[in-house]
Amino acid sequence: MLSLEGFRTFIQPPAAEDEDAFLAAMRESIGLHHPWVSAPKNHEGWKRYMTRLQRDNEAGFLIKRLEDGAICGVVNLNIITYEALCGAYVSYFGVAGHAEKGYMKEGLTQVIRHAFDKLGLHRLEANIQPGNYPSIGLARSVGFQYEGFSPRFLRINGEWCDHERWAVLADEG
Repeated sequence: MLSLEGFRTFIQPPAAEDEDAFLAAMRESIGLHHPWVSAPKNHEGWKRYMTRLQRDNEAGFLIKRLEDGAICGVVNLNIITYEALCGAYVSYFGVAGHAEKGYMKEGLTQVIRHAFDKLGLHRLEANIQPGNYPSIGLARSVGFQYEGFSPRFLRINGEWCDHERWAVLADEG
């Protein structure tokens, strides 16, 4: 199983034994996530997430704290493509109680390095709702640059939401 370490965190794909801790962390983080993201909060949501990660063009990573293995966040590489595009969409969300401590920045940096160095991708794109300043700040802090605006781009919590496009390129990171 892939496991990459940083200074205070490591990333690894979610496994069956992570389900209880993951779901507890997501339920505790509803206030942090709403209205920006709707993370799995029950067994059915976990099963859908794990099934999605079995596809060849999807990858998920839990950011865990080295000292105790606590889940600090999640980063996903969605719709991974090769050939001409050679990129992926990035989605991420933190865990309440671990926010604003640098764990997400460290973990997202590890996923970016994995995407560029191990998967050979050229471009990663994060689509972020305009008012989600913590997410924009995180993307900016790891090298993503603003590229444009996409009206009604993604459906979040049942509503089509505007998003800003942020991207980082392998040869700029």
